[in-house]
Formats: sequence, structure tokens, C-alpha cells
Amino acid sequence: MRLRLHTFADSARGARDLATHLGTAPPALVEVHRFPDGETLVRVAAPVARHAVLVRSLFDPNTKLIETVLAADALRRSGAHTVTLVAPYLPYMRQDAVFRAGEPISQRVIGSLLRRAFDRVLTVEPHLHRTRHLAETFGRGARALSAAPVLAEWLRRAEGDILIVGPDSESEPWVRAIGRAAHRPWVFGSKQRLADRSVRIHFPPLPATTRAVIVDDIASSGATLAVAARALRRAGIRTVDAIVVHAIFTPGALARIRAAGVRRIVSCDTVPHPTNRIATAPLLAAALAAR
Repeated sequence: MRLRLHTFADSARGARDLATHLGTAPPALVEVHRFPDGETLVRVAAPVARHAVLVRSLFDPNTKLIETVLAADALRRSGAHTVTLVAPYLPYMRQDAVFRAGEPISQRVIGSLLRRAFDRVLTVEPHLHRTRHLAETFGRGARALSAAPVLAEWLRRAEGDILIVGPDSESEPWVRAIGRAAHRPWVFGSKQRLADRSVRIHFPPLPATTRAVIVDDIASSGATLAVAARALRRAGIRTVDAIVVHAIFTPGALARIRAAGVRRIVSCDTVPHPTNRIATAPLLAAALAAR
């Protein structure tokens, strides 16, 4: 057996989609047992291929990280020579520097943990700022896939004139790639973050259009999308939609975004959520097959 997928119950749907695109057997489910003292025991299903692929999106990460590295060890002890982690969403990427005295660099800590457990790590649009390449933190076997192709395809199929909007200058290369692939005009704003849930966004003069789609890599509190939507509405845009890759959406986030005038919210399936409409399995399958 060349390759076999393993997954946890919380990522089973995405793993099944990935297996379908790869043309492999359905993923085997990792069993999880929790002891009264809070410890966890995992058990992987036999048979285990020489190349084992563990599929798990690491949203709500603290418990999942421990279970995931335990599963990697179990796969190796069961016969796997190579263990790949497919984590459509990687946590702790935003803390890539010490911003205040006494803080860790969480990105490096998590990178070191997963690098020791896995030979390869595949993810989609990790939230990188000062880190230019995922391999700097996760080692040479790490690869970050851009969601731009699947976002562009979704936008290309959308009806009518659309202005693609990035909320800040950091999004400019990404928004430009999406806009060019979708054959749509694009623009990006300048964002000033005032606090964890407070931002200010300014846009340059906008081309004449009635519909804009804000694209962002991650939405948590929804503050960025809400502020961007209000700025676009003030500029005369009548219809504002939003697309995000990672739909974290803390409690109250969707209400906050809709109250700002966003009509429709769509997300990729990297984090399971009712807004999921855009599949990332084609991206992940192509990356695995290209090895």
C-alpha cells in the first residue's frame, strides 16, 4: 500500500474529500480515549502504509496538538516510514515575534513540535507576517499552499461586475494574484490595528462599481471585515460580500460582520463552518501527489 490517510473525527469530512481526489481508500479514523485526569490515549488503525498521511485541521488547537503528535508516534511504531501532516489550518502563526517583554515566540514553539513529529507538513495560507517562508519555522519538509487559485475560480464564476478588495497592504500580492486569475479588478486598503478587536481601514479612490468582495486569509472576531465593509459602504458600494480562507469566527463575529452591511459570507473548508463553500482538497491532493 503506497499511501494511506488517517484522520480524527473532527476532520473526517475534509479527509474523505482528500481521499476522493487522491483516488485512495477512505481515511482510517484515529481512536481517542480520554482518561479522568485529562490525559489522552490515541490508537491508529491497521494497516499502516509506508507513507502515512495524517489529516487534521488544528483549529481549537491546545488539545488537538497533543493528540496529533501522539498519533504521529503511533503511526511510526505501526510501520510508517514517512509521516505527513496535512493541516489545512495551522494555529499560533500570528505570534511570530516578542511583542511585549515576557512573551514566547509561539510560531517557533509549534514549528519545532511539529517538525520533530512529522517528515512533511502541508497547510493552506498560514497567517505569516515577518516569517517569509513556512520552512523557516517548520523545516524543509513544510509547504504552504496558496488558496488564491480556488478563490479566483469561485470569483470567476460569480455573476456581474465585482471589485476584489484586500483589507490591508500585506494582502496586496495575494489580492493581485486572485484578481488577475479571476479577471476582476482589485484594490487594497491600509489597516491600522488599534487593539485585538479594533482596527481602522482606509481605501484609495475606488473604481465605479456596485459590488465588492472583501477577501481575507482569516476571520476571528470579524472586526477587520466589519470595518472594511463600513468603509466600502461609505464609499458608495451598495453590495458587499466577503470571502475568507480560515473561518475561525468567535462568538458574535458573524453578527458583527452582517451588522456592518456584509450580505454574504463564504469560506474555504480549512476550518469546518456553515459558511464553507470552497473546497481545498484539490490543492492538497495535488501537493501530495507531486511529492
